[in-house]
Amino acid sequence: MARDVLEVGQVRIHSGSATREEAMREAADILEAAGAVTSGYFDAMQQREETVSTYMGNELAIPHGTNETKNTILASALSVVRYDGGVDWGGEPVTFVVGIAGRGDEHLEILSQIAILFSDEDDVERLKQAGTPEELYAVLSAVNES
Repeated sequence: MARDVLEVGQVRIHSGSATREEAMREAADILEAAGAVTSGYFDAMQQREETVSTYMGNELAIPHGTNETKNTILASALSVVRYDGGVDWGGEPVTFVVGIAGRGDEHLEILSQIAILFSDEDDVERLKQAGTPEELYAVLSAVNES
């Protein structure tokens, strides 16, 4: 990948909660502001969620578009939002919402980096303890090394 998929400006922490739709909207808005997706990507995320939940376990959801909406992706990127008040993701408790946009097959490599990080409970705890977006970014920045 030519550029980092995650910049510190694409990482946010909220003390409160959000609905699943609000969380997906924020994930898409961050990706759009980063120049990675068009304004149609939020609709693509909603289409994906209607067919299969993007809840991954370990307090993680990874909303993303469908194969049919790949034309809304301009560049590979991530957005990361931690909701300390949680998000009800179709009945599952979510703290971390990681929006993903991948050009071609790049999303598979990015997903694998995220899966590795969130499969380790100690890493998830470090992500939860980060006090600022900069600290959270520091723990997550390994995704740029793929």
